[in-house]
Amino acid sequence: MEEETTLAFKSKSSRFSRTIHRVINLRSKDKNGGGNKIGICILPSSHDNKSLKEETYRDKAEDDLKAKHRAVLEAVVARLFAGASTIKAAYAELQLAQYPYDGETIQASDQAVVDELRAISELKRKFLRRELDISPQVTLMLAEIQEQQSLLRTYEITIKKLEAESDAKDLEISALRDQLGAVVSGNKAIEKRLNASGCLSLFDNFRFGSLGPAHFVQVLHFALRSARSFVKVMVKEMESAKWDLDEALKFIEPEASFAKPSHRIYGFESFVCKSIFEGFNFPNFMLPTTEYSAKKQGQAQQHFFDQFKKLKSVNPKHSIAQNPNSSFAKFTRAKYLTLVHAKMECSFFGNLGLRKLITSGGCPADSSFFTAFAEMCKRVWVLHCLAFSFDEEVSIFQAKRNSRFSEVFMESVTEDVLCSDSSGDSEISGTDGDEDIQVEFTVVPGFKIGRNVVQCQVYLSPVAAPVSS
Repeated sequence: MEEETTLAFKSKSSRFSRTIHRVINLRSKDKNGGGNKIGICILPSSHDNKSLKEETYRDKAEDDLKAKHRAVLEAVVARLFAGASTIKAAYAELQLAQYPYDGETIQASDQAVVDELRAISELKRKFLRRELDISPQVTLMLAEIQEQQSLLRTYEITIKKLEAESDAKDLEISALRDQLGAVVSGNKAIEKRLNASGCLSLFDNFRFGSLGPAHFVQVLHFALRSARSFVKVMVKEMESAKWDLDEALKFIEPEASFAKPSHRIYGFESFVCKSIFEGFNFPNFMLPTTEYSAKKQGQAQQHFFDQFKKLKSVNPKHSIAQNPNSSFAKFTRAKYLTLVHAKMECSFFGNLGLRKLITSGGCPADSSFFTAFAEMCKRVWVLHCLAFSFDEEVSIFQAKRNSRFSEVFMESVTEDVLCSDSSGDSEISGTDGDEDIQVEFTVVPGFKIGRNVVQCQVYLSPVAAPVSS
């Protein structure tokens, strides 16, 4: 028994000694810096843990309060902007209802503005007193809806306003179109009166021996108005047939250049006048006839004057239809075949029916083109008869291309070509320099009546004037 007790004691003593020895070794290693260090963990007390939790809770509450405050401010701003959009839309509707006047819409728009201003004022009052009881999410959503509705309403009002302006413009255009139609009709009536054969009624009581150059000039202007009217009809037919007017002008005046596109009409006028006045210096325009060969000089002059008085007031188509073999009818047919080429007629009307009828001695009754042409032929023929009624010789002349401009024998068809403004933007130069003004082409031929001269009408070279420094 004692032995067992002694053994147990020795065993416990040895374990204790080993433990002491291990602790001593650990301490020695710690002092020497070797081995693993042993950390000591100190657990906080329950009081410190409670303080930490309270501090964390306070920070979270402050963050939540700031976030809520920011959300409320954003909702208030969004509500203000939505209110401003509502007021803008109501004001736009109020303006639109002024004209045409709509009392109900004006009253409703005015009430909408007042209601929205009251709502904004109430929002301001609650915000300043910190009495806002709004839900930021709901307020933001409602503000967005209000904003979109106001924008949609503004767009609708803008569309209505644009439609009203468009209708007003349509009415204005319609009124201007009516005015233009009335002006055009008035101009046509005036032109018709000016171009009417009755304009020569002042020659009814004139005697054969009382004619002078001034009378010739009056009849010339009367003929030129008709020629220009026919040129307009011809150019209109060219445009309807899709002609290239610039290419057409190259065949008439290959080297001509124009200062303005509107001046191209002078090229076509030159072509018509050159064709219609060709042979003017000869009795009966060089047509094969013996009508005047047996007459003496005085008898021929009286005969031409009688023809002038007879034809100056007649309808040319009626005269041609009733007297297809007369000198005037032959003159009209010959000039038509010369001036109106077969390809031109086919391009204008799609066939050569008009040409065949005229060649056979007929006279088209429903052709506005031939009506204008026949009227021009009649006036040129009447001018020709008057010219050969004078005791003095009447001859025709033209200015050649690049000729020096002479105010004695020529006049410019454009009124401003000889005028220079202070900016140096005139069309023609040379009026006060060394360079001479040159003729581009003759538009209307001139006439010599004895020693009197009727100026030819010319288009001058469009040379740009130098810009003054």
